Amino acid sequence: MPRDGAAGAPGIDPQQLWLRPVQPRRGRKPVHSREAITAAAVALADTEGLEAVTMRRVAAKVGAGVMSLYSYAPDKETLLNLMVDHVSGELPTASTPVGDWRADLKAIAHLQRALMLRHPWLPVALSTRRVPGPHTLAFLERALAALRPTGLDGAAKVEIFAQLTAFVAGHVGHEIAQAAASDSPDRAAAEARYLAAVAADGHHPELAEALSAPGRPLAPEATFARFLNRLIDGLDTD
Repeated sequence: MPRDGAAGAPGIDPQQLWLRPVQPRRGRKPVHSREAITAAAVALADTEGLEAVTMRRVAAKVGAGVMSLYSYAPDKETLLNLMVDHVSGELPTASTPVGDWRADLKAIAHLQRALMLRHPWLPVALSTRRVPGPHTLAFLERALAALRPTGLDGAAKVEIFAQLTAFVAGHVGHEIAQAAASDSPDRAAAEARYLAAVAADGHHPELAEALSAPGRPLAPEATFARFLNRLIDGLDTD
């Protein structure tokens, strides 16, 4: 029986999901499409969060009966896979690599960050196993092409892309959480006073030295770029 949620994706057949057209039930021509249902689920997640996405809520949003949706997405896990690939279609895939693989990877990471900020539920959705769909694979193809100058084998290139995506998802997840938590203008000042007091107690010399260093730009974009540079510039292709 179809279920509204599932742990993991053991029941998903990738070929059935991505390579075969949807076969709606016999009878009248279907009023809805898988694309429309997925778009409705994405819109719901964008405005209310991933926890708001249930088969019942999506059905109400498209004006359909819950049972009719199961012809297109038999459970929530399948729907989440469809949602991830749907928004991945926003990522440009036609750009030709500039030949500097580090610069190309950084450009890819910035595109991923922008996508995840537009869809704040995406980092959470990516934290569990997903079955890559056509849009996801098209962007992977771009990343693999960018890594061609490294001379690494295919498995290593896929691992680097996975590592990069995990970094971006983790950073954006933290970025979103920090933005949501900074609801008091006095919060940062209070934290700074606390750290200064701890650093002055004589028991944390490394912390005291770190806090005495010149500050870095705290704008989210600048912070992301610094962290990203450390990650990619430190990659070893030997």
